[in-house]
Amino acid sequence: MFKKILIANRGEIACRVIKTARRMGIQTVAVYSEADKDARHVELADEAVLIGPAPSRESYLVADRIIAAAKATGAEAIHPGYGFLSENAGFSKRVEEEGLVFIGPKHGSIAAMGDKIASKELAARAKVNTIPGWNAAIESAERAVEIARDIGYPVMIKASAGGGGKGLRVAWNDKDAFDGFTSCRNEARNSFGDDRVFIEKFVEEPRHIEIQVLGDGHGNVVYLWERECSIQRRHQKVIEEAPSPFISEATRKAMGEQAVALARAVDYQSAGTVEFVVGKDQSFYFLEMNTRLQVEHPVTECITGLDLVEQMIRVAAGEKLAFGQQDLKRNGWAMECRINAEDPFRNFLPSTGRLVKYRPPAQTMEAALPVPAGGGVRVDTGVYEGGEIPMFYDSMIAKLIVHGRDRSEAIARMREALNAFVIRGVSSNIPFQAALLAHPRFVAGDFNTGFIAEQYPAGFSTDLVPHDQPGFLLALVASVHRRLRDRAATIGGQRPGHELRIREDFVIVLTDPEGKRTRTPVEVRVQGSGLLVTLEGECHEVVLAGALRDIAVHGTFDGQPFCAQIERVGLEYRISHNGSAVAARVLSPRAAELEALMPFKAPPDLSKVLLSPMPGLLVEVAVQPGQTVRAGEKLAAIEAMKMENILFASQDCVVAEVAVKKGESLAVDQVIMRFQ
Repeated sequence: MFKKILIANRGEIACRVIKTARRMGIQTVAVYSEADKDARHVELADEAVLIGPAPSRESYLVADRIIAAAKATGAEAIHPGYGFLSENAGFSKRVEEEGLVFIGPKHGSIAAMGDKIASKELAARAKVNTIPGWNAAIESAERAVEIARDIGYPVMIKASAGGGGKGLRVAWNDKDAFDGFTSCRNEARNSFGDDRVFIEKFVEEPRHIEIQVLGDGHGNVVYLWERECSIQRRHQKVIEEAPSPFISEATRKAMGEQAVALARAVDYQSAGTVEFVVGKDQSFYFLEMNTRLQVEHPVTECITGLDLVEQMIRVAAGEKLAFGQQDLKRNGWAMECRINAEDPFRNFLPSTGRLVKYRPPAQTMEAALPVPAGGGVRVDTGVYEGGEIPMFYDSMIAKLIVHGRDRSEAIARMREALNAFVIRGVSSNIPFQAALLAHPRFVAGDFNTGFIAEQYPAGFSTDLVPHDQPGFLLALVASVHRRLRDRAATIGGQRPGHELRIREDFVIVLTDPEGKRTRTPVEVRVQGSGLLVTLEGECHEVVLAGALRDIAVHGTFDGQPFCAQIERVGLEYRISHNGSAVAARVLSPRAAELEALMPFKAPPDLSKVLLSPMPGLLVEVAVQPGQTVRAGEKLAAIEAMKMENILFASQDCVVAEVAVKKGESLAVDQVIMRFQ
């Protein structure tokens, strides 16, 4: 067994590998860029080596510096994590040539499976079901349009070296095919250094289901069941679960056996994932093989009881698998939500900056440790409160994983954990995750990869998420306000005769985006250790626990336990629970009368300016001052968190001024250009 390994990655996956290595008695070496000098993985590792500037192409993607760091620290092996160089056959081969061990498959397997075009040809020879398509690299956008027409729309345009949603577009017509090919090739060149692109038929109403495989150097290969990854946005997974609520035992077995056959065909020796697209009739087709550890590997760990990182290390050290297919059992149900630094209310644009508050829910499970008998909650992360979310890397803040006896228990546990997960300073997709988990079709298991696009065609808003107990949010706002007033009344030094008097009647005021106000009278009285809240003719008993400063508020509502988030911003209380949210003011009846006379301040007209919707690097300005632009035409492109975001004109206009230059770093809402 290795005495020391180097982790050629960052963020939560580097921290995850460190946990297993520490349990196995293996020392760890972290590598880091200048942007990551204060990162959590650097602190957790036994040693750390600076490998270059912030951009990944100058640090985490530079094989020479990583190998030099391994040699300088005496590391015997390198774990690549996922992303970066994890599926780079050249890097794997170089590691082996330098006398080190690559904790992953052999470079020949990576080359065969990491190339999407070659892997489809190999899969067909191994008698694995494959999708119709053009499996050779396409040289131009014009040729891409011709091929797409021949296959028949819709088609999927994919970078051969792509992954994680990068370098992938769905084209429904010639324009989509032309633009999608160009964007895919640019993203692939920037992210992977390989701009080859191919096209295949897009299966409508598909499910994305993947099989986890594990092989050793002694000819043993097993499959560790499947993961359901159909809840996706822009081809990036949002919620993963294991097992799938859709496929039958017969389909599960057939998919697993085909995945094993493919792994055997390339002498696969490590953890890997064979991805399939599954039709509504349970027909399934090979998509690709990820020759690395997957982001969503924890859900497989939960239902199998195996530590996949440990298995990768043991296989790399030459050990045999300690179990066969017949020894593997499924236990319960697991789910994972990817908590990303993105703003769901601004079309999921990246959000970077300092984590002013980071309070994950209470954890009862831990990576690299056995799953408790009753299941629980686990958080895999690479961040900490006060740390930075940089613009140079992916947007993941954490992975929230739960395990339950069945799917309904896992959903309930995940909803509770999301309610308790506090993130401030950057925006996160937690409200969106909570809304998805409450959606009737998700609860019923009735979804496919188009689910999010179908259910939220105009984007996400909390207005789309009705609360199952409408009085709950208002009762909680009133309760917290009364509790704050009670505390204020106890503050010493109040002028005699002018002490704060506690009243029991209030008015809750809600204001919609157009300025329409809704007023709800409410009465709040102390009753024992709790509060009795009366609104709209109904009485509710609310008991609050914890300190007033806590954003995540725990307690009971009519005897049922809850966790919700509530904070005071200016004169407003902002409260969220199960994906629903309100912003309310709690006033005295007289103050509410006067407030009704106040004019509504409408938001400013932004039709004459183009603002940067996110922090990022301005990589292209497509127009010039004086140019007439038509609605739908490209104005600029911003790169953030490894994704290229194109800004289009929403209406016909004439460019009056371009306020920034190509190559500038932009702040959110910074003016890019003005229109006449």
